Amino acid sequence: MNVTPLRALRILAILLAILAVVAYVSYLAIYVYYAVELFRWPFDYDQGEGFELYDAILYSRGEWPYRDNASFPFYASNYPPLFHLLIVPLLPIFGPRLIAGRLLSFVATLITAATISIVVRRNVREPDQNRMTDWLVPALSGLGFLASNYVYQIGPLSRMHMTLVMFETLAIAFIAKFEHPKHGRRNLVLGLTMLFCAGYTKQTAVFTVAAALSYVFLRDIKKSVISGAALAIAAGSVFWLINVATDGAWWLNIIQANVNAFDYRQTLFLFGQWFRLHTLFALLAAGYFVYELFWDRLSAYSLWFLFALGVGALSGKWGAGFGYFTTAIASACIASGLALVRLRGKVEDAQLRVRRLRFSARPLLVAMIPLLYLFQVPRMLHLPTSGPVFEPVSRILGVQDNLAYGKGDTLARTHCAPVEYYDAMGYTQLGHPLTPRDYAAGAKIMTLVQSVEGPVLSEEAMFSILADKPVVTNPTQLLNLYNNGLLDTSEIIDHVNRQVFDLVIFRAQFYPPPVLQAIGQNYQPADHICMNGFYYHVLRPNDGSDSGSTLPELASRR
Repeated sequence: MNVTPLRALRILAILLAILAVVAYVSYLAIYVYYAVELFRWPFDYDQGEGFELYDAILYSRGEWPYRDNASFPFYASNYPPLFHLLIVPLLPIFGPRLIAGRLLSFVATLITAATISIVVRRNVREPDQNRMTDWLVPALSGLGFLASNYVYQIGPLSRMHMTLVMFETLAIAFIAKFEHPKHGRRNLVLGLTMLFCAGYTKQTAVFTVAAALSYVFLRDIKKSVISGAALAIAAGSVFWLINVATDGAWWLNIIQANVNAFDYRQTLFLFGQWFRLHTLFALLAAGYFVYELFWDRLSAYSLWFLFALGVGALSGKWGAGFGYFTTAIASACIASGLALVRLRGKVEDAQLRVRRLRFSARPLLVAMIPLLYLFQVPRMLHLPTSGPVFEPVSRILGVQDNLAYGKGDTLARTHCAPVEYYDAMGYTQLGHPLTPRDYAAGAKIMTLVQSVEGPVLSEEAMFSILADKPVVTNPTQLLNLYNNGLLDTSEIIDHVNRQVFDLVIFRAQFYPPPVLQAIGQNYQPADHICMNGFYYHVLRPNDGSDSGSTLPELASRR
């Protein structure tokens, strides 16, 4: 049978498309595996998870988490309430367990990916189920979001990042259709509602709010003024009511405490890392923005991508990190998908000439699109390197000996055990599965916590929550306040001096320096337990025989 060059090209395009779908679905499978592993893990996997859960527990009791940090239990939250309020209905089902927040975040990532796919699909010109690119680009745009190293690592955590991105993505999807002849008003109202929800999930939503209102302004100045005013009144009224209800603790903890030191070198490093990992999505999104800026009308999606980079610019703040790029990833996945859809529409009927031969450009583009997505696949490579499935796969890929951190890593001295996990971004603190040793270590720490009667001063909240003890302090928030001259440490230092706390548990010594100094003078090391790759330093009140004990020397603070 004779196979014409055109038919051979079509067969190649189909094979490349199948290979691309398999690759991105494999990333989805790895993500689900990781999420299920975290659903089982009862302790903090990331340092702030337990405090997010505790905020939800306080709301379920009818209490505010915005309090006077200078008084016992020296606790306050530094995030808006919506993520924690969404956890509250899950507490009767799961109890005070992290699976409630982790499941919420995991579902939020799936909703975001589905929204990305739907947005790209509905922008296909005259969609046809029989045209491969009409379903391939939308599907890979959504799967590409879930394949991101950043989304993978923080997606199933009990943190508000993914819920924020979900609301932002939904907001832009609705706002983009505010001129719809039949449903325009409904879309605008829904979009503004999603923006309100995003803002009360995490403060960085202000960039998406600016992008959405800028888009409305470019299309209809009157509606933009009315929309901006309505959103400002609604958000401002709630802000004022919460601040009054908390006697100003809301303003102190949400706004003033978040003015942190900024390191531009960290921002530059993270921008470089983000671009290296997401090259295809970033380049196509940037190209789409330039195309619309000079040859078309700016869309809500291009503006969102531009403003989302502003969130990334804040990643140099102390306490920030690559999580600040999750909005940029979602916007880049949408804009890159739209770029390919637009490109396909432009060359639909184009003809190429090679010498005297003329042929359609469409088959070449159909083959090029899955090839581009396949080019992106190894740039985001991440997977566990042990187990009956992942070990042989990692050997085939040649990464079985590349650990996230271990004896050969320059950061090995900050950790107590190698982690059988590979990530193209290099060193990671997240993403690896838990081991039986981790579970045994967690049980050992819990035994120590449950063996004492009094409160525990712990840098991770789950030990106290699971032992039904009061959660004392959020150390990073205390340090934020202290660094901004907003914290009176006299009472907590008095508690430390009087050895009110039966145990102190360190992972990174995030407490303000005067508190650390007081702990060093009144507590002595009792145990060092390796869990989840980190040493957990357990201290007990000293007996007076050594009044000058020193704190465990930690190599770095996260």
